[in-house]
Amino acid sequence: MTDDSVSPGEAAADEAAAPSLELSGRVDDVFGRIADAARSASREPGELTTIVVTKFHPVSLVRELHALGVRDVGENRHQEAQGKAAETSDLDGLRWHFVGQLQSKKARQARAYAHAVHSLDRDSVIDALASDDGLVVDGFVQVNLTDDEGRGGVAEADLEHAVTRILGSPGIRLRGVMAVAPLDEEPRRAFAHLRELSERLRAIAPEADQISAGMSNDFADAIAEGATHLRIGTAITGNRPVAG
Repeated sequence: MTDDSVSPGEAAADEAAAPSLELSGRVDDVFGRIADAARSASREPGELTTIVVTKFHPVSLVRELHALGVRDVGENRHQEAQGKAAETSDLDGLRWHFVGQLQSKKARQARAYAHAVHSLDRDSVIDALASDDGLVVDGFVQVNLTDDEGRGGVAEADLEHAVTRILGSPGIRLRGVMAVAPLDEEPRRAFAHLRELSERLRAIAPEADQISAGMSNDFADAIAEGATHLRIGTAITGNRPVAG
């Protein structure tokens, strides 16, 4: 976790929620494996931010996670994220991360609840998210590691353009890069390439040294290649309910 070295499952339970033993066990297991992977890579577990993605799960699960010490949660659909953020506004220290494709017409609304947006990949989204309203949202440039233009993310050739655009946009703090490992490539190789792109970004913005990468099945490879933010779903939350 980012705030301390205490495992979420060891944190005191919130009286407003009663986490199941199954969920508690999964949280402890995954955070334990993350810590092991960090140490294997000669890194400190406290360097990592683990975002639990609660897609399609009820708000009650978010409350259970909070009671277990989880403070970073994520969604990839604006309507779901907006609703859950509103319903959990009473939970102290809870940070919402938007990790999916964000429509430019919804970007301004996302500023009201998102601690960070991990999917900045178009000028229209960057411009819509920008604001001098006094709030600062963390932003990651999503990079497309494939040749498929239909996938989310900027093309590698456009990375510097996106970085410059964000740096000139009020109300957005550039944190680094984000990517999803292609299905047809070894994750470690993909994350090594993402690390190289992070170095390119830091040539323009040295302070933007964060890497959002790694999911339930490949987070160990991402950690080995310098990931700072992991996006973990089913390994912690279990199988997703059918979307309503």
